[in-house]
Amino acid sequence: MTESPRSRVLALLLAVAVPALAQPHSEQPVRARHAMVVTIQHNATDSGVAILKEGGNAIDAAVAVAFSLAVVYPQAGNIGGGGFMLIRMHDGTTHFLDYREEAPAAASTNMYLDAQGNVVPGMSTLGYKASGVPGTVAGLVYAQSHFGKLTLAQDMAPAIALATNGFVLTEQEADNLHAKNVTRFPVSAHIFQRDGNFYQPGDTFRQPELAETLRRIAADPDTFYKGAMAQEIATFEKANGGLITAADLAAYQVKDRAPILGNYRGYQVITAPPPSSGGLVLVEILNILSGYHLRKLGPDRSVGQVHIITEAFRRAYMDRADYLGDPDFTPQPVAQMTNPRYAAAWRKTISRTKPTPSADLVRPAGFMPPPPKMPPPAHESMQTTHFSIVDSEGNAVANTFTLNNTFGSGVTVAGLGFLLNDEMDDFASKQGVPNMYGLIQGPANAIAPFKRPLSAMTPTIITRKGQLRYVLGSPGGSTIITTVANDIISTIDNHLNIQQAADAPRFHHQYLPDRIDVEKKFPIKVVAQLRAMGYAVHRDAVADEHNPGVWGDSELIAIDPKTHELLGGHDNRHDYGKAEGY
Repeated sequence: MTESPRSRVLALLLAVAVPALAQPHSEQPVRARHAMVVTIQHNATDSGVAILKEGGNAIDAAVAVAFSLAVVYPQAGNIGGGGFMLIRMHDGTTHFLDYREEAPAAASTNMYLDAQGNVVPGMSTLGYKASGVPGTVAGLVYAQSHFGKLTLAQDMAPAIALATNGFVLTEQEADNLHAKNVTRFPVSAHIFQRDGNFYQPGDTFRQPELAETLRRIAADPDTFYKGAMAQEIATFEKANGGLITAADLAAYQVKDRAPILGNYRGYQVITAPPPSSGGLVLVEILNILSGYHLRKLGPDRSVGQVHIITEAFRRAYMDRADYLGDPDFTPQPVAQMTNPRYAAAWRKTISRTKPTPSADLVRPAGFMPPPPKMPPPAHESMQTTHFSIVDSEGNAVANTFTLNNTFGSGVTVAGLGFLLNDEMDDFASKQGVPNMYGLIQGPANAIAPFKRPLSAMTPTIITRKGQLRYVLGSPGGSTIITTVANDIISTIDNHLNIQQAADAPRFHHQYLPDRIDVEKKFPIKVVAQLRAMGYAVHRDAVADEHNPGVWGDSELIAIDPKTHELLGGHDNRHDYGKAEGY
């Protein structure tokens, strides 16, 4: 007897109320023959798998997962933020959907400065003036209508069920809801913190206002940008001193951009173009490293490898700082940064035995235009989220989206139940002054109306001889690019399986500040060796023994070239995510 749609929906509704069961961490990936979904939250993974089994493709599943993450992972999953979706269809065609947030028409270059020209602390990160025009709903609707097989209502049904019926919180998820920026805004504190009566592990978290908002979008997606909901958002913003207007929402458009392409060890790298800095910096890093036999320098995370990789990071991030921004406003040196000859010239400046201080770096002559004049340096939020999907036809999606800071601006739109982003902090509030995550921000990333802020999000798909091999990405603000680079190096160069790559301890260098950041579990012996070479090394959250000292969240898929099995690697830094396929 064939299972009816009603019975399938009932099974989904029953499943969403069940928390993730604690499972021992394994170094082996999850294997599946037909399709794979990997996300940071198990209910969201289940949503994607359910849609695939309903006959949807990877894009339908991505829409289901993204809307579900807005319900079950509210600190980063969203409908009030934005992001990037990289799509590779089974015939090899690719699309990069830019649904990044956009500065409102009322935004201005110096809007976050006081009368003395100093950045007003918190103004670009907290509250009503911190938000750009949300792009997520437009991006997901565009993806579904152009590339999906089912209807938007079908793809959104799992998210609506999760918001209506609720889901059971794990200990980590309950702890996540204690965010201080949420506490500062009564609407947010009521929804996410029960007015101070905080949710406990095992509680069921329901969001009826968000459920109704999702129903309205499923029935008429235009309402969010050009209909009644747009007016409600604009009225809320005006009443609270925010900048987003109905005209801003109506003007928002998804950009279908050409991905950045690169090559590494015989693999084709398909990755994010500007306004993400991720793809350009990733390809530049890999081009520099292509001149080294990394395995001969030592195993994965050995001092020999970390030194050379760090020097590649340092140089590519210097170029990020000086040149990158929104390509619709500022020309981007794409050809120059991805030029293997430029990488080779950079490679000649790397010492095999000692670090190059960032202050001493001199860019190779003859490749790049003169950098814009600016004072010396400027952070993008760690609270982004990434998921990877491959369907039975071989269509693949790598999607990274964000509210920027954890729970975004802290502001929830009254009556609609969703959080707004604080993405305006990803612009340069003042050139040369660090944003909340420490990245350099140059003139190319200055605030301007309708402009999209520079990002480090790096959804990436890798093929070999025309065959899909990897789907990758991570959150982590400025560390996103280095996390993705290390995942690629760990798999392609060092032959770790996809689960081992997801779990490997991370290290990062972003040019300025001039130091290597490492996770707390990074090998102490290697840290000591790096310091002996002359590196400054900072162990993340080392002073707080209750803090795990981790960043990022690699949710990865590999395809076994021999068996053609799909291999899912869920990042075990979080205990409520899941890789699952069939």
